[in-house]
Amino acid sequence: MKSILSILLLFFGAVTFAQTTISGTVVDNNEQPIPGANVIVVGTNTGTITDFDGMFTITTTQTPPFTIQASSIGFESASQEVSASASNLKLVLTEGTSLDEVVISASRTPERIFESPVTVERFGLKEIKNTASADFYDGLENLKGVDVNTNSLTFKSVNTRGFASFSNTRFMQLVDGMDNSTPALNFPIGNLVGMNETDVLSVELLPGAASALYGANAFNGILFMRSKNPFDHEGISGYVKRGITSQDAGGDNPYTDVGIRMAHKFSDKFAAKVNFGWLNGTDWVANNYEGKPGTGATRASVDYDGYNVYGDEVSTNIKAAAGGSGIIPNVNVSRTGYEERDLLDYNAESIKADWGLYYRPWANDFEIAYVGKIGTGSTIYQGTNRYNIDNFTQQQHKIEVRNDNFFARGYVVADKAGDSYDMVFTGININRSWKSDEDWFGDYITTFAGATLGGASETQAHQVARQVADTGRLIPGTQEFKNAFNKVIANPDLSVGSQFKDASKYYHSDANYNFSHLIDFAEIQVGGSFRQYDLNSSGTIYTDFDGPIRYSEFGVYTQIQKQLELNEGLELKLTGSIRYDKSELFDGFLSPRISAGFTINENHNIRGSFQTGFRNPTTQDLFIGLDSGRAVLVGSAASNLDRDVRTYSVSQIAQNELGQSASAVISGRAAYENSFTLNSVQNGAPVASDVDLVKPEQVSSIEIGYRGKLNRLIVDASVYFNSYSDFISSEFVVVPLYGQVGDNSLSLLALQNGDFKAYQTYTNSDANIESYGAAIGLSTKVFGNFDISGSYTFTKQEFDQSKYPDFRTLFNTPEHKAKMSFGNTNVYSNLGFNVAWRWSDSYFWQATFGDGNIPAFHTVDAQISYTIPKIKSVLKVGATNLLGDEYFTAIGTGYIGSMYYASIVINNL
Repeated sequence: MKSILSILLLFFGAVTFAQTTISGTVVDNNEQPIPGANVIVVGTNTGTITDFDGMFTITTTQTPPFTIQASSIGFESASQEVSASASNLKLVLTEGTSLDEVVISASRTPERIFESPVTVERFGLKEIKNTASADFYDGLENLKGVDVNTNSLTFKSVNTRGFASFSNTRFMQLVDGMDNSTPALNFPIGNLVGMNETDVLSVELLPGAASALYGANAFNGILFMRSKNPFDHEGISGYVKRGITSQDAGGDNPYTDVGIRMAHKFSDKFAAKVNFGWLNGTDWVANNYEGKPGTGATRASVDYDGYNVYGDEVSTNIKAAAGGSGIIPNVNVSRTGYEERDLLDYNAESIKADWGLYYRPWANDFEIAYVGKIGTGSTIYQGTNRYNIDNFTQQQHKIEVRNDNFFARGYVVADKAGDSYDMVFTGININRSWKSDEDWFGDYITTFAGATLGGASETQAHQVARQVADTGRLIPGTQEFKNAFNKVIANPDLSVGSQFKDASKYYHSDANYNFSHLIDFAEIQVGGSFRQYDLNSSGTIYTDFDGPIRYSEFGVYTQIQKQLELNEGLELKLTGSIRYDKSELFDGFLSPRISAGFTINENHNIRGSFQTGFRNPTTQDLFIGLDSGRAVLVGSAASNLDRDVRTYSVSQIAQNELGQSASAVISGRAAYENSFTLNSVQNGAPVASDVDLVKPEQVSSIEIGYRGKLNRLIVDASVYFNSYSDFISSEFVVVPLYGQVGDNSLSLLALQNGDFKAYQTYTNSDANIESYGAAIGLSTKVFGNFDISGSYTFTKQEFDQSKYPDFRTLFNTPEHKAKMSFGNTNVYSNLGFNVAWRWSDSYFWQATFGDGNIPAFHTVDAQISYTIPKIKSVLKVGATNLLGDEYFTAIGTGYIGSMYYASIVINNL
C-alpha cells in the first residue's frame, strides 16, 4: 500500500510539475486591448477568452515549447511560440477585412462571411464605434441593400429587397434569439424597446427568404442583434449624448440619450449584467395638408381629407342626407378636422432596461441563463391611421440552456398599449363630442339651402354653410378642447373615444442541436419551434370582445453542410436545409433551401442558392375588426367573419322611397360575399368583388453571389430573383347597406343613395408577382490607413397592373440606391472621423394610410471622434443630414430634419 501511495504521489507531483502557466495581453495594431479574444494552445482544447482589458491567463499540461494563438472577429489571427512559463506575453492582432468576420445567422453556425452560402451583412463593434449616425440602430441605414423607413424619431423600420411598410410583417428582428415583434402589431417597432449601444456585440442582417431555418416570418429578411455576455465582457460602461434636432416645421429641440451597462463575473460559474437606457427628444412634426386621393385636393374643397388632418374623414353625400332635395347638390361634404399638431405634443421617448443571470455549473461552455427585458416609451406609428403610441410597454422573459453544440430556449413577449390613441378617431370624436354628425350636416344642409335661395353661388353657399355648422367648434388650446381631448383619448370605444387598448402576448420556444462534434461526415443540425398567440384587445382591435383569441403554430427543420476539398486551394461547401411548418389554421408547408459555395482560392468565392419561404397571415390579417374611419378592417379567418357586426344609419331617401329601416346590421362576411370592388364603384360601373379568404404566402428565390479580394479591393456582389405566389394583400371593397350585389337594382340604389360602407379585406392575389435585384459593395484602404467603401443596390418588381387594377403590392422601395463612407479611426494621435453619404431614387409609396410619390433625396452624416485609451473612452461630435435638405420616406410622416450631437462613451473600447 505504501508503494502504491508513493507511486500516486510521484504521478501527481509530475503532473503538477508539468503544468505551465502563461499570461499576457491581446492588443490591436494601435496598442488598444481587445476584449473577448480567443486564446488557445495550438493542438489542444485548452484556451480562454481575454477580459475587458485584453488580458488572459492559461494553465496547460503541455510542456514547452508550444504555440499559442489569438483570434477575434474582424482581426487576422496571431501566433507566438512559448518556450517557458511567462507573464508578459503580447499578441498583436492586425485588423482583417470584412470578409474575415465571423457570422452565425446564415447557417446557424459560426462561419466566415467569405464562405457564407448566402448574402449576409454585418455591423460589428468597429462599425458601431465609428458610425456617424446618432446611434447604432440608425447606422444600419449605411449597410448595403438595406432600406430604413422613418416612422418617428424613435421608430424606424428596417427592410430589404422590397415590399416595405411600417407594419413590416415580412421582416424579422431577433435580439439574442428572441423575436422582437410586438404581439399586438405583429412586427418590430425599431429599437424603441431594444438594445443599449454599450451592450451590443454584433448585428447581422440576412436579406431574402430564410424560412428553411427560421420559420414563417423569415420571409424577406432577418436582423440579428447579439448582446455581450458578462462572462466575457465585465465592467461598468456607459454613454451620454446631448444635442438638438432641427426641422423647419418643428424648430430646434433638445435631444438626450444616456445609457449604462454593468456586468460582473462573480466566479467561473456565475455572472450577471444589467442595462438601462433613456432617450428623449421631439419628434419630426408632420404637416402634409394635401388631400388624400379621391377626396378634395385642397383645404378649400368641400370633401377635403388631408393626410395630417383628422376628423375630416367623416363625409356624407348631402343630397342623400337631405332626402333627395333638388336644391341640394349631389356632392360629398366632410366635417372640418384638426391638424396633427393639435392632437399630440410630439414627445419622443424610450426607456428600456434589461438584466441577465448566467450560470455555468461546470465552469465550461454549458450555460443556463435567464434574461428579462422591459421597455416603455412614446413614438408615432403609421398604419391604416396615425397613432400616438404613448407609454407603450413591452417586456420579454427568456430562459435558455446552451453550449457550443445546442440551445433550447423559451420566452414570452407581452405588450400593453398604455395611453396610446388613434389620432383619426381623436379628431372625429372631439368633433362629435361638441356636435353630432347628424346635427352638423343638418346645420350645413339647412344653411346651404337658405344661402342658395338667397342668391349665393354654390361656392359661396358651401363657405357660409361650413361657417355656420362650425360655429362654436372647440378650439385647440382652450380648456374646453383639452377636456374633450382627455375624455376621448381615455375611452377605447371608437364610437366616442380613440384609446388604443391592448394586452396581447405570445409564447415561443425553439431548440437546435449541432451534431458536428459527434459526426465527422458532415455538419448536421436539427431543430424546431413552437408559438402560441394570445390576442387580447378587449374588442378594440381584434374581434376579441368575448375573451382572448388563441391559436398556435410549430415547425421542425434539419440542415446538412459538407465541406469538400477538390484540389489544392479549391473547396466546395454544400448546404441543404428543409423545414416543415404548420399553423392550426392552415395546411402545413415545406421550405427547402440548397446552396453551394465554391472557394477558388483564399481570395475568391462564388456562391449560389435556391431557397423558399412562406409567410402565415398575421394576427391582423386574420382577426382584426377595426373601423378606421374611411373603411372597416375585417380579418379573413373563417371564424372572424361573423364576429364583426356593425350597425349603420340608412339615408332618409331610402327610408322614404324604398321603405328601408332606419338602420342596417352588417357583418364582416358581407365584405367577402356581398360587395363591389372599390375601383369599379369609383369608375361608375360597379362590379361584384370576388374576395377569397386569406391563406399563407410563398416565395421562391434564386441568388448568385461573389466575394473576393482584388489586391486591396474587397468585393461583395449578388443578384437575385424572387417569384411570389398567393401574395397576401388587402383589397378595398364597398358593401351596400341593403340589396344583394348582382341584383342590378336595390344594391345599386344603395350606392346611389350613399348607403354603403367601405371595407378593407385580407386576401391573396392571383397576380404573378416577381421581383429581382442586384447589389455590389466595394471597400478598400487609401492613403495608407483611410477606409473607403461604397455600394449600389438595384431593386424592381413586376406584375400586370392593368389586369389587377385593385391590387396593391406595397413595394415601397427605390429602384436605385447608392451609399458611400470615408473615414479613419486614427488619423493622428487618437483622432478619427467618418463621413457617410446615402442617395435614394424616387419611388411610389403605397399604404393604407395614403399613397404618393417620394422624391429622390440624398443625405450626409459626419462625425469627429477622439479616443482616450487610459479610460477606454471616446468623445464624439457629429451631425446627421448635415446638409439640412429635409426629406421623407413615406407619405404622411414628418419631414426628416438634421440632428447635431456630442457624446462620450465611457469604458467601452
